[in-house]
Amino acid sequence: MTASDQRLSGNLSTFKIVTMVVAAAAPMGAVIGIIPIAMAIGTGSATPLVFVIAAALLLCFAVGYAAMSKRMSASGGFYTYIAKGLGRSTAMAAAVIAIIAYLSLTLLLLAGVGNFGNTVTMVLTGRDVPWWVFSAVALALVAVLGMREITIAGNVLAIMLGVEILAIVVLDITIVAHKGLDAFPLEAMSPTGLFAAGSFGLGIMFAFTTFLGFESAAIYAEESKDPHRTIPRATYAAVVLIAGFYAVTTWIMVGGIGAENVQTEASEKLSGLSFWLSAQYASDLLTNVMYVTVFTSLFAAMLALHNATSRYIFSIGREGALLPMWFGVTHPEFDTPARASLVVTVLTSAVTLVFALVGADPYLTMLTIMTGLGTLGIILLQALAAAAIIAYFWRNSRTSTGVLVGSAIGLVAFVTISVLIIKNFQTLAGSESSWINVLPWCLLVAALIGAARGVWLRRHRPEVFSRIGTFGDDTGTVREDAEPSTLQ
Repeated sequence: MTASDQRLSGNLSTFKIVTMVVAAAAPMGAVIGIIPIAMAIGTGSATPLVFVIAAALLLCFAVGYAAMSKRMSASGGFYTYIAKGLGRSTAMAAAVIAIIAYLSLTLLLLAGVGNFGNTVTMVLTGRDVPWWVFSAVALALVAVLGMREITIAGNVLAIMLGVEILAIVVLDITIVAHKGLDAFPLEAMSPTGLFAAGSFGLGIMFAFTTFLGFESAAIYAEESKDPHRTIPRATYAAVVLIAGFYAVTTWIMVGGIGAENVQTEASEKLSGLSFWLSAQYASDLLTNVMYVTVFTSLFAAMLALHNATSRYIFSIGREGALLPMWFGVTHPEFDTPARASLVVTVLTSAVTLVFALVGADPYLTMLTIMTGLGTLGIILLQALAAAAIIAYFWRNSRTSTGVLVGSAIGLVAFVTISVLIIKNFQTLAGSESSWINVLPWCLLVAALIGAARGVWLRRHRPEVFSRIGTFGDDTGTVREDAEPSTLQ
């Protein structure tokens, strides 16, 4: 096996990476599914301001994230950063969290594709097509695109993302055309409204959920034109675009509903809120287009998350510490993580098949379970990455204070959100089942097993242990002092 077989290649531009990152956030899916519940039980009419706050916190973290991406360019993303900052054993824990989290997010989107595919077909044709048919078709398409050059997937995502954003923008414009300046009520941006009703904690938790996927920019480092410039630009651009889009759209939605009626209407209509606004201010045509774009939005996000998951598995596999090195070999023609992509397809297909065979509801079971597990996993991964960035640059006396302060703010935010998610896990998962509360602890146990694997490798297979995190910087090595003293 040659070194070229274990490294990805490509020519991705900043625009293409931003497209894949924003697509992973599923803008239409968030507007339909997450924003209404944030309004209903979170911060009500002040929800637009919550997006501004979440973006400010993420931009603080992005300062360190961008600085780190200038030092190393591997498709391992956070996994590589954590290896450099917190040591190899901690990176093994992060690897387990990353695989579980990204697989969970891919599965929740797969369930969403099936559920909304069934809904759209019922609305447009009156036919009740089983949800798993749409999931199966989506799996087949993603399997093919996942093995081809990443630029092909990027082009597909760009088209789908453009259509769903256009649909939401048209809705925004129609509301503004009817309401004028009343579409932008001052109450929506008033700090006092954050604690006036509902729960600020739940509001900020749901806001962070809508940004899931923004951290995936670094995963495409090996396939970008100039990773040391492209990845930081893509990260900042993705956060600003996602935040601006959600904040403005939510602000206009509050104006369209009426600030005093937001919680009541959102509680009653939930996922039907945006369709109701479309019927009130736009037309049946736009409402039908929105139904279709929910489906395409979830498919686009599924494709983006499938690609991200594949690259994590590829990066972890090529080092042979947690997964067999077979996973870390590129396609001979396309230079893509084809084997890892195939594994993701097989795993997601198997899980989907089980849910389909037992007759489970894709929305009430598969989607809700995977939402809670995936969201918690990503936030924990972000917290570990923030801590790793602080540790890495603390050892560098030339590091600017801004990097350390920004990363510290991000760390506090991610730890706080993690606690909120664990405390409100049933709410996030959308299930009253008591056993749902066990899932966060299962994730933490799995992470501890990963860390224990790292400790075992250090003692019994040092040559394998030394490979952890080695695809990330110009020298291809990890500092020996990166392993915390507690694991010596």
